Amino acid sequence: MTEFHQDGRAGIDAALVRRLLAQQFPQWADLPVTPVKVDGWDNRTYQLGSGLTARLPTHSSYVPAVDKEHRWLPVLGPHLPVEIPEAVAKGAPGEGYPYPWAIRRWIPGETATVERITDLDDFARSIAAFILALQDVDATGGPLAGAHSFHRGAPPEYYHDETLEALAVLKGRIDTDLAREVWDTALATSWDRPPVWFHGDIANGNLLVQDGQLSAVIDFGTSGVGDPACDLVIAYTFFSGSSRAAFRDAVDQDPGTWARARGWALWKALITEDLRVVDNVLADYRAQAV
Repeated sequence: MTEFHQDGRAGIDAALVRRLLAQQFPQWADLPVTPVKVDGWDNRTYQLGSGLTARLPTHSSYVPAVDKEHRWLPVLGPHLPVEIPEAVAKGAPGEGYPYPWAIRRWIPGETATVERITDLDDFARSIAAFILALQDVDATGGPLAGAHSFHRGAPPEYYHDETLEALAVLKGRIDTDLAREVWDTALATSWDRPPVWFHGDIANGNLLVQDGQLSAVIDFGTSGVGDPACDLVIAYTFFSGSSRAAFRDAVDQDPGTWARARGWALWKALITEDLRVVDNVLADYRAQAV
């Protein structure tokens, strides 16, 4: 998630939200509309008063998440160990805005940073517990991984061409031979069990903390049912040392799933040129190979 200081990104601003509320939800039309300080890229989010948010997709590719979350958040919520967004209402296109949009319950808390967490090892175990609880939710009828999840939950092979192109760009800056070995190892494995629920974007920007502990997980826009390997990527993007070890032990996934998790982490780090994460993935691969 990113901090934006300008309202109006993707043609969405507070004035538009006020007009949409007046047109479709007059009971909330008098609430103050305030852009959230830390916002995602896929949607623009506004706080409505003290208890609600409006969440508006910035592009048509993010629209499927509106119906998906509205349908499945109420199903998932009761089974999870921390709070997740609560679907309140679903808005329709209007006032020149072309997409459906969502009203959610406001969740207090601060975005997770190392400085805000009391014990990073305990926090890692909390994330693992959330992932395992999510996997345990009955996946019957759930949305199978695909375009709506940006292919999280499907084999990482979907991003093979992008990965090879990024490896070519980064040749000489990273160990591209080892990175290709990590990628090929990921593609050589598969999820051969029934599909399970995955979040799709377990990243610090989607984790809220209160009093130094995990209090909520937000943004289920890339969620679905399939292979949960994508939910392990936080091992390389946020955890390190003892916290990474604590996460690995607590989440208790098989070596093949970890191989695909390294693949997911490597793909994203390569295309964003996040060399720190690339180094983490390659170091972990070497360590697991010993």
